[in-house]
Amino acid sequence: MVTITVSAAARPPSLAKGLPITLDVSEEVTIKDVKNKIAEKFPKFKTARQKLSLKGEKKALDDEAKLVTVLGGKLDGAELQVKDLGPQVSWRTVFLVEYGGPLLIHPWIYYFQKAWYGREFEHSALQKYVFAFVMLHFLKRELETLFVHRFSHGTMPLFNIFKNSAHYHILSGFMLAFDVYAPKFREGSYRIVGSYRNNETYLWAFAGLWALAEVSNLHTHITLRNLRPPGTRVRAIPRGFGFNLVSCPNYLFEIFGWAVIAAMTNTLSAYIFLVVASVQMVLWALKKHQNYKKEFGKEYPRRKAIFPFIL
Repeated sequence: MVTITVSAAARPPSLAKGLPITLDVSEEVTIKDVKNKIAEKFPKFKTARQKLSLKGEKKALDDEAKLVTVLGGKLDGAELQVKDLGPQVSWRTVFLVEYGGPLLIHPWIYYFQKAWYGREFEHSALQKYVFAFVMLHFLKRELETLFVHRFSHGTMPLFNIFKNSAHYHILSGFMLAFDVYAPKFREGSYRIVGSYRNNETYLWAFAGLWALAEVSNLHTHITLRNLRPPGTRVRAIPRGFGFNLVSCPNYLFEIFGWAVIAAMTNTLSAYIFLVVASVQMVLWALKKHQNYKKEFGKEYPRRKAIFPFIL
């Protein structure tokens, strides 16, 4: 057994005012084990709220890392610092809430026309297609959250559930639904009669492209799932369909699917969501691409982050 000290990164958090403390641990303990011991001392200071780092450093230590590896063998008398990350919520909960919003908002606006537009009317084929696309997309995302995704981090700050939900609930929820299901696109409207928006051949073509994007996106998520054994944070180099060209084909296919909806509706609301979502996914992809290159070095294949041959 060795003795280590755990101090507060700044002032002691309200849930652990007794810091600093000393802990007796074995040489083979992991960072997760240290967090559990801190939680034993301060029961309200849950492990999900704790960020452990080396004294004087800001980088969080990985839960699965062994203390002896982190400290380079100099265990006895070593010091770690802990920071309170604040209230946390599980990633799965955040995903379910943010994707669940559009599943409620779109039917609300689609079926209760009089409450939103002051009149009732017959929906056009365009509106029916978009409604089906949006509902199937977010239903797919909910099912993936429950049965496909394996999260590398268990929780995120509670505030994120409001920030992330606003993106989906407002932009792809209220804004898109209110615009696309409006009377201006109803059956017989001059805005769609005689245009590609009312052409069954074009609508079927859009449906085929959209379905290709959704199935491809699902395929990449399953590929990523199969790389990580249950209950671990193991990372491996993804290969196969989509991954031979870019590091994050899941984002590429997601953008493609929303681009189809934007093109078929040609509405400002759809383009706004497409641009905002695309910018965010590009930033995520660039970050993940750099992490892959940093972790796997020369083993990592030459590929772009999100757009083949471009970015």
